[in-house]
Formats: sequence, C-alpha cells, structure tokens
Amino acid sequence: MTASTNIIGAFSEEQVAMLTGLSRAQLRAWNRRGFIRPEFKSEDGDRKSFTYIYSFKDLLKLRVLNQLRNHHNVPMHELERVERELAHMGDEKWTSQTLWVHNRRVVFVEPESLRKREVASRQFVAEIALEVVTTDARQDIQKLNERNGDTVGRIERRKHVHSSEPVFAGTRIPVHAIADYIRAGYSDPAIIDQFPDLQSGDISAARKWLKEAA
Repeated sequence: MTASTNIIGAFSEEQVAMLTGLSRAQLRAWNRRGFIRPEFKSEDGDRKSFTYIYSFKDLLKLRVLNQLRNHHNVPMHELERVERELAHMGDEKWTSQTLWVHNRRVVFVEPESLRKREVASRQFVAEIALEVVTTDARQDIQKLNERNGDTVGRIERRKHVHSSEPVFAGTRIPVHAIADYIRAGYSDPAIIDQFPDLQSGDISAARKWLKEAA
C-alpha cells in the first residue's frame, strides 16, 4: 500500500449490500462482468466469504447505480454505455454531479452547452422525468458501525470475518491494513481521517500489534 492510496472506509460485500440496497448476487454479477470491481481484494481466493473489500468511493458509486438500475429500471446496456461514454470522468460521473432519468436513459448536463442530454445517445431532452442524486451515505455508515466504548483498542479474530484475520473489535477493518499506514509514516490523526470508525486507542493497539509481530 502506498501513501497515495485514498481510502476513507473499508466495507465487506455484506455491508455494501446493506448500505446500497443491491443484492449480493448483483454485486457479484457486476464484479464478474467487470462493470463494478471492488477496489481491494484479499488473498483468500474468490470462493471464500469477505474476499472483496469495497472503498467509500465504491460505496457511493453503487448507491447511485442501485437507484438507476433497481428503482428506475435503467437497463444494464445503458449503464455500460454511460460508463464508456464518460470514461474520461472516472467514477466522478456517478458521484460528483446530478443525474436524471428520462425514458430509462441517463441524462446529465453537458458542460459545453449547459443543456440536458442523454449520455449514451447524445440526444438533448426537453423534459426531465426524475432526478437522481447521490444520497448521504455517511449517516447510514455511522449507524451501521456504531461501537461500544469497551471495543476501542481491542483486537480480535472472528469466524468468517476476513478469514479470521485480526480486526478491530466492533469493526471489520483488518489490523494489517492500519499497520500498512503506520509503516508508511501516517500519523494517528491522518489514519483516523481515512478510517473514521477507528479511534486513537485502536491506532495504539495497532502499533503494539505491529511491534509484537516484528
């Protein structure tokens, strides 16, 4: 892991399904076809639980795509055409601007003309049927990841959580992930800024774990 890696959360497939409304089967299907791939993959192998780890950026993108695909019935081929047409914008095309749906097609404001047009067909539209915006995921994440005070600073192993690798109690964040940040020279506040679920007691525990593992 390099210091340039930008992570503000680490979410299992189960957590992403809860926070986005997408089914786990849908997540796996999109992963297989290469449409949406998780940012991280553990070394466990494809068939074990919690192999894929999604970033906060992945989560925001999937929440928008859930609205488009499952609530407004935008066909997959349309979403894939949008992905190709706006590839130069990266994931920001899904998360940093307002999108609309018109006749089951994705519409955005063309920067050059400031007019609304269908992304894939390039046709301008006069009326907009429905607005789809990025919802506030942080509050939902906070509720999901609420921790009891006695879990801070504790490291544990739980069956089926990252193949029983050490994690911080009350979270699914692997200790080795934080150890990578410590080795890279990140300060405690910088690490907590990247992983809001953690507290200073967790970072101290990670530093102790790293010394004992050396």
